[in-house]
Amino acid sequence: MALVKTRKFMMFAGAFAAGIIFWGGFNTALEYTNREEFCISCHEMKDNVYEEYRSTIHYQNRTGVRATCPDCHVPKEWVPKMIRKIQASNEVLHKILGTIDTPEKFEAKRHQLASNEWARMKRTDSHECRNCHNFAFMDYAEQNQRSSNTHQNAFNQGMTCIDCHKGIAHRLPQVEQNIGAPKETPATLPK
Repeated sequence: MALVKTRKFMMFAGAFAAGIIFWGGFNTALEYTNREEFCISCHEMKDNVYEEYRSTIHYQNRTGVRATCPDCHVPKEWVPKMIRKIQASNEVLHKILGTIDTPEKFEAKRHQLASNEWARMKRTDSHECRNCHNFAFMDYAEQNQRSSNTHQNAFNQGMTCIDCHKGIAHRLPQVEQNIGAPKETPATLPK
């Protein structure tokens, strides 16, 4: 009992309690930022990509299972989640700077933003997709013939979801492909 009354013990107990409070607050704030409501709280996301997403099968489908923004864009495991949150701080900076605050500015950056996300998903083997979709659990007999063949070939070749499914939840950026008839308003390629 004498140990409990010592200054060292009181400092240790206070630091321990402060650590628990800090960790709890940190995790609460972290989870708050992993909500769809938070993701679309800025008009850049709500008026652009969220509107596109609302017309996809990830938003509304026959089973009622919905993939929200964080389901696809934020890993569930702690270390990858922290890495993604640090990367997202760059996106918040550009929100503050007004880099994409109008539909025109957003469209001008769409290819770069999409390319960044595709590269991230490629690096992580489409990790977030695999939280719901997994080659090992697919019943190829229930898929149409084309999907079944494509998924099995992709699995055998070590491909990842984003290799084929770009634009699954958002409109693809316009890119100049320099084939076929010239476009009235060709897109400008990123530098």
